[in-house]
Amino acid sequence: MGDKKKEWIGLMAGFAGIMLGCYVLTLFNRYVIMTLPLAIRIVAMLVTYWICVVAPAILILWLKDGFTEHGFSRDRVFAQIMIGIALGAVMSVVLTLIPHLFGLGAYVDNGRRYKYLWQFIVEFAYFIFAVAAVEEICFRGFIYTRIKRISKGNDYAAIIVSSLLFGLFHIFSGNVMQLALTTVIGALFCLFRLKIKHCTTLSLIICHGIYDAMISVWASTLLG
Repeated sequence: MGDKKKEWIGLMAGFAGIMLGCYVLTLFNRYVIMTLPLAIRIVAMLVTYWICVVAPAILILWLKDGFTEHGFSRDRVFAQIMIGIALGAVMSVVLTLIPHLFGLGAYVDNGRRYKYLWQFIVEFAYFIFAVAAVEEICFRGFIYTRIKRISKGNDYAAIIVSSLLFGLFHIFSGNVMQLALTTVIGALFCLFRLKIKHCTTLSLIICHGIYDAMISVWASTLLG
């Protein structure tokens, strides 16, 4: 089987697996998770999101991809982490805090309100170690790599297609405006990795997780 054909099969099968995982996760969150005791619910939130990465993980083994081919690097890990923190903070200020300050908080609100420190800690853990980790591995890692190879190294084709698919991934939990915004944010993550030195998939996981978690912080603080 030719390499390009394998990449196409990997892309289609991987995305189908990601979407199936997302659908199963949506049903679980809708009908099961709130029936669980709090401690088990927290663990379940962190673990079940990883169902979305099962198909890409199997295909990565089949395609014999390496660690670095999905945007990871062992070089200058501390710099990668700091870049992720800085990007997440900037995105949070620009895309969440500023809209709140201009009376547009309703458009960037996720509906979560917390009062206790432990709730914010769980929120950060969930968004960094579950949501962001899975979505970055799937979309800025697996899918981006597939598209780039299929398009013979065209980063911008990889940015456009992976970001559109990233927007589609949120179809079960968002409206059309949210899908469009998610697509734009996905493209922004891709550009960070492409244009910023030492910005890796690890950086994007941290950036993505901080940005998502801070939405609840700002909403709880400013909207109550």
